[in-house]
Amino acid sequence: MSRLIRPLRSLANGLGVAWWARVETTGPDVTYWFGPFISKSSLKAELKTFVDDLGSENPESLTHTMLRTRRSEPFTISTDG
Repeated sequence: MSRLIRPLRSLANGLGVAWWARVETTGPDVTYWFGPFISKSSLKAELKTFVDDLGSENPESLTHTMLRTRRSEPFTISTDG
């Protein structure tokens, strides 16, 4: 990975133009944020591995949305009590 990628991702996120995936599961009810990425294509290339890993935990359902946004902690949000 280029030494410039991390600062560019941080800058893109700060400007609100970074690509993120919001991955939501039920059973357990959790929202995961995966990113930031500089381009939609780089997010797509990495997202399958992330979704497959979450799928191995056997949630009842798993959906994802790719969007451009600014995001900060927390990156995992559980709604289960």
